[in-house]
Amino acid sequence: MDSQRSLTIVIAAYNEEAVIARMHQRLSAALDATDAESTVLYVDDGSRDNTWAELERIAAADPRVRLLRLARNFGKELALTAGLDHVETDAALVLDADGQDPPELIPAFVARWREGYDVVYGTRTARDGESWLKRFTAAGFYRVIQRLSRTPIPPDTGDFRLMSRPVLDALRQVRERQRFMKGLFTWVGFRQVPFPYHREPRLAGGSKFNYWKLWNLAIEGITSFSTVPLRVATYIGLFTAFAAFAWGAFVVVRTLFWGDPVQGWPSLMTVVLFLGGLQLVALGIIGEYLGRLYMEAKQRPLYLIARDVRGRR
Repeated sequence: MDSQRSLTIVIAAYNEEAVIARMHQRLSAALDATDAESTVLYVDDGSRDNTWAELERIAAADPRVRLLRLARNFGKELALTAGLDHVETDAALVLDADGQDPPELIPAFVARWREGYDVVYGTRTARDGESWLKRFTAAGFYRVIQRLSRTPIPPDTGDFRLMSRPVLDALRQVRERQRFMKGLFTWVGFRQVPFPYHREPRLAGGSKFNYWKLWNLAIEGITSFSTVPLRVATYIGLFTAFAAFAWGAFVVVRTLFWGDPVQGWPSLMTVVLFLGGLQLVALGIIGEYLGRLYMEAKQRPLYLIARDVRGRR
């Protein structure tokens, strides 16, 4: 139990001035209900509103709070990475800033951690405040990536999870630039257990993830944890080439034995456009992976910190 005494709550925030104060009130009450030595680490991901000012007011009133302000908006995945890199306690619990993942469950997560689990991840049994389309596409994405990836990413599971010190140390060794944190949390392994919970609607404001950003995140996840799209492109190319060779042989034989008047412009254009489309799709898939190799080769820092504010204890 000596190595299970302290806990850091990591929260990445971007333009959450309308909700962050109410969220911290709930979080503070939840931390008072657990016997773990608690710290709250807020990471401001380059917010353009008054989120940083709200966080400074929170830090001035609560000595448990530490603030990190990134130099610009790096995205949620890298903001979470920055927060987890600066955890100094025995465990960390990732929490969303919008209040959808209830902080009141923190004592229950801590209890499962002390039972011997290295990762306790929240699995959503319901998703209030979200449209049927978002629920449908999210469920579809998790099912697709489970089929494509060898890493068993649990379905209906976000970033809401508690991780022990060994898991945090393992994550610090993974420094890839194109990051899909939900996959990395699972990839490191260790003893993991789900915790079913009811996800609530946002306390205020709106989601910063529109469907375009969610689509890009899905592509990020699939290309980070699976090479199946490349293999599919290879198989489609082989099948198409075989079909083209067979059709070419048929045309030659037909011309030699029966002749072939100048006809078939529509069918010719259809075949040309079809093959050209397949080639562009295959090039696009290859380009996605090549672009990730390019980003990794540049070896830029994952994030840059503009300010680091520690609460006064």
